[in-house]
Amino acid sequence: MNKTLRAGRLATFAFFAVVGFDMGMWIVHIPAIEDHVGISHAVLGWLLLLLGAGAFTGMQLTGPLIDRFGARKVVPLSAVACSVSMVLPGLAADAWTLGAALLVFGFGSGCLDVGVNAHAVQVEHGYQRPIMSAFHALFSIGGVIAALIGALTLTWGWGTTTTLGAMAVLSLAATALAAPALLRPAAAPVPAPSSSTPVPAPSSSTPGPAPSGTAPSSPGVKNRRRTPRLIWMLSALAFMLMLCEGVANDWSALHLKDVLGAPAATAALAYGMYSTAMTTGRLLADRVAARVGTVAVLRYGSALSAGGMTLAALAPNVPIALAGWTVFGIGLSGCIPQLFSAAGHSDPAAAGANVSRVSGLGYIGMLAGPAVIGPMTHAVPLNLTFFLPVAFCVVACLTAPVLRTAIPSPAARTSRSDTERAVA
Repeated sequence: MNKTLRAGRLATFAFFAVVGFDMGMWIVHIPAIEDHVGISHAVLGWLLLLLGAGAFTGMQLTGPLIDRFGARKVVPLSAVACSVSMVLPGLAADAWTLGAALLVFGFGSGCLDVGVNAHAVQVEHGYQRPIMSAFHALFSIGGVIAALIGALTLTWGWGTTTTLGAMAVLSLAATALAAPALLRPAAAPVPAPSSSTPVPAPSSSTPGPAPSGTAPSSPGVKNRRRTPRLIWMLSALAFMLMLCEGVANDWSALHLKDVLGAPAATAALAYGMYSTAMTTGRLLADRVAARVGTVAVLRYGSALSAGGMTLAALAPNVPIALAGWTVFGIGLSGCIPQLFSAAGHSDPAAAGANVSRVSGLGYIGMLAGPAVIGPMTHAVPLNLTFFLPVAFCVVACLTAPVLRTAIPSPAARTSRSDTERAVA
């Protein structure tokens, strides 16, 4: 493995940590900012929609820019925009200025989110094996670091603006250090077809586009029509599975507190165990995907998450509920990265645009989780609303073979090559 590729992977880790860190610093300071601006929880909820709108807009605009100029140019600029705009909510004086600040911050974070995922796809091409899940784990780790630093600075009595400003400088320093190691578009080491890396020819029984890293010899109308349909299918799965993530983020602790009567400190363990399981699962999911394949990760991971959510929903006591949320996090951990990876590999020339579509609809799903579950609680108990995400996980399990219609992943081609050599 050459040094350029290894450096590119480390830089991708750094930028995933930066976007997670920046978002985590905002989350940690939400109560302080809410008090300073003097708004209610209801108003804050509406303002958070502007954060989502900004992120979605940034995602959609950044994808085509990446395809045109390359992630090496777009990612550092996006990181600067995200880190600098992180300070803006701390400077807000009223609801209007806070809304504007969240719109700009959401835009910056959305740009960086798509940029790092597109670059991760480029690095994964070079490694010829699944590595996407570990990148997503760094996003979670960045959020944990932000929570620890935020708690420490609040204990020290630092003001919100001071803390966000100092942490923005820290993020900018990380950006400056990592940016030179990002891969150039032409530097992604995608091996050319050779006798040692056979390219499977499409057949009538296994139709599909050209292998990753090679352009179709004569892209016809049929190819152009098939790819958008695949991307929309991946986007729909991302919407459903990230909605499940949003449910866990916003309702897991309330489930233990309101349904099972757990104290607030104990109820907080639900999200803590889910988040820990999610991070741990993503650190391990790449090895699992390399061994059993991405389809199996999505199929059995979503099935496991459906079982975990069902266990949590029907749990008669706190320990069983905590076990359910933990299983849910483990199962869900490797699913989303497989969708992002498939979107990026399906058409290397449009990787940025495709990733932006999948991540954009996925982000909407995450925001929709609280909005969907909340009204449902007026009709049924909170724990029974969890069967909606259970149903979405089941759909993901049943439709997992859609990943086979994407361009074969590098790991799949390598595995197929090894098998053919062994047979020979």
